[in-house]
Amino acid sequence: MSEPQSFPIDKIRIPEKMRHALKPEIVEELAESILEVGQREAILVRREKDHFVLVEGLHRLEACKALGEGAIIGQLISAEAARQRDLPPAPIDPEREKMERLKKLRLEKEAAEKLANTSRAVSDADAATRRRAHAETTSRSKLTANSKPSRQERGSPPRTLSDWIKQQERSGGRY
Repeated sequence: MSEPQSFPIDKIRIPEKMRHALKPEIVEELAESILEVGQREAILVRREKDHFVLVEGLHRLEACKALGEGAIIGQLISAEAARQRDLPPAPIDPEREKMERLKKLRLEKEAAEKLANTSRAVSDADAATRRRAHAETTSRSKLTANSKPSRQERGSPPRTLSDWIKQQERSGGRY
């Protein structure tokens, strides 16, 4: 691309297919902006015999025309570069698009299954913890309910001398 330069507006031709894209409200906004701050972005033109053909910048060109300007800042590009800008994007391969959608669906399904398995595992672990806790409290209460107090706890006389000594030591007595 060349450096921005001034082009006479009356020497710039607008392709017919480009004219259909003209939106007056955008032209009006750009004209106001150009009045306030000047033209910020150059238009693109290509040379054709004794005139130039607009490649890009239709609304900027029309805004300058509406303001009564005789020239506009633009950049001259080659016909080859202009053709490349006009080329539509490569067509999308329907088979490839279908495969990408299927891949996306498969990945989403795998993620959902993994989440479900993780949730199930956490839930199972919580249930097992609750069962163990319940079993422990139940077995402790059974132990205390079934256990009989020892002879010393019931207040009966000790059977052996060593039991008597232990009983004395617990009660703080002297022997």
